[in-house]
Amino acid sequence: MRFADELERLREHDDGPRPPGWALSLTGARRFIVGDDALGVARKFVGDTALIDRALVTLATSRGLMLVGEPGTAKSLLSELIAAAVSGASTLTIQGGAATTEDQIRYSWNYALLVSEGPSTRSLVPAPLLTGMAEGKVVRFEEITRCPLEVQDSLLSPLSDRVLAIPELSGPESMVFAREGFNVIATANTRDRGVNEMSAALKRRFNFETVFPIPDFATELDLVEREAARLLERSGVGVAPRRDVLEVLVTTFRELRNATTEEGRPMDRLSAVMSTAEAVSVAHAVGVRGWFLRGEAGGAADIVECLAGTAAKDSPDDLTRLRRYLEQQAPRRDGEQWRALHAARHRLPG
Repeated sequence: MRFADELERLREHDDGPRPPGWALSLTGARRFIVGDDALGVARKFVGDTALIDRALVTLATSRGLMLVGEPGTAKSLLSELIAAAVSGASTLTIQGGAATTEDQIRYSWNYALLVSEGPSTRSLVPAPLLTGMAEGKVVRFEEITRCPLEVQDSLLSPLSDRVLAIPELSGPESMVFAREGFNVIATANTRDRGVNEMSAALKRRFNFETVFPIPDFATELDLVEREAARLLERSGVGVAPRRDVLEVLVTTFRELRNATTEEGRPMDRLSAVMSTAEAVSVAHAVGVRGWFLRGEAGGAADIVECLAGTAAKDSPDDLTRLRRYLEQQAPRRDGEQWRALHAARHRLPG
């Protein structure tokens, strides 16, 4: 819905060959994700463009696509963009979790109709997988490894045989055959992969692609600035985030994430995930704090206040490591915001 105009323009100008069931060609889908200035299509994913090509080719070969990587590396965003480009819709989504059941993946029943009329297509309530197969659309399965193994394996037959059996019905209606264009994009965090390890049979039906953190500082800074500005505007903040404050924020996140300073000195690694997505969240909080409390854009001192909740999610020892970073690394840097970051270290709780 957000990029409907761009998708329409791409379809109008897309003269490339399209795989069966696809709304766009591979080149058109690629332009939707990486941008096309000539058509006014903005870049939406910051990362390796070769990864996008491999992902689209995987879906064109009717193999499932598994996106893995650290939390906050935009795996879900990429899966949503690909689904929108391939199918014209990205809302057929299964959110994996410990409480996810097969009914939420395949289908369930309207029990009032089931009791009064018996099993029929009228009493059948399709879930995303059944809808995707019947309509020939891409289904997104978020956090698949958070689901129990037997729930994960409900994908085996749809991915291999391209068919879903509904044994409660009879005749032709008891089998749903996947239309061209159906496929599954699943995501999994590498930190949580051991929660419910996928079976070897299910792994064979997916091509795995790893989404890495953004390696370039300037690219990550531009992304954080753009996304933070968009969120601040939606929150009613009347000023844009300050570039010098964001430079301090992104540098801090990158060093805490990599456990290495820009000069190559080793440092303690935090157990919390210091991802680009978390940096955007903190930048948003800094802007909201500065604007609604003081009528300004927010500064480095606000970063300290907002970092505490980010750094202390997994281990209280992370607060000690964060305090040590502020005491040892911030004074080594030049600039007003670095001095303010160091001076505000006492605002950390504990």
